Amino acid sequence: MLLKNDIVYLRALEPEDVDLLYYWENNTEIWKVSSTIAPLSKFTLTNYVMEEGQKDIFEARQLRLVIAETSTERPVGLIDLFDFEPVDSRASLGIMINREKDRKKGFAKNALSLLEEYCKKIINLHQLYARTDSGNLASVEFFKSCGYSECGLLKDWHRNEDGWNDQTEFQKILE
Repeated sequence: MLLKNDIVYLRALEPEDVDLLYYWENNTEIWKVSSTIAPLSKFTLTNYVMEEGQKDIFEARQLRLVIAETSTERPVGLIDLFDFEPVDSRASLGIMINREKDRKKGFAKNALSLLEEYCKKIINLHQLYARTDSGNLASVEFFKSCGYSECGLLKDWHRNEDGWNDQTEFQKILE
């Protein structure tokens, strides 16, 4: 199965995920590394899951998948493709493992590997790219360990309660 291995599997959003999305999307700790600035309602999330979440990437220009632990089927995070450019065969990616105790267990690395295979074999992407706060050493090291090359530095790119942060850009050519 393309979107599954012994550690994780990637699945589409289901209506039952709204409560989980509500919790994750409204976790202000995660807002620090995203561009989120306001809470999302269950109504908004329900509409997203029922409408946008059911479209394919070519129609919606984005794809959000739940990362679930294979052995228990427990959702541990999300992996997203966005800013999809079909002409240039590229997309940006985001990944989130919610609970601190679930990090550094291989969930993110395995999810990213599965997503890369999907991008190569199914939607024929040439490359993926990501941005992370330069000071987020865990994310910087994560992308490097997954074969992503540092390709740019955006000065004072992201603002949060700590002030302005530089963003490091990464890219990977999918071969």
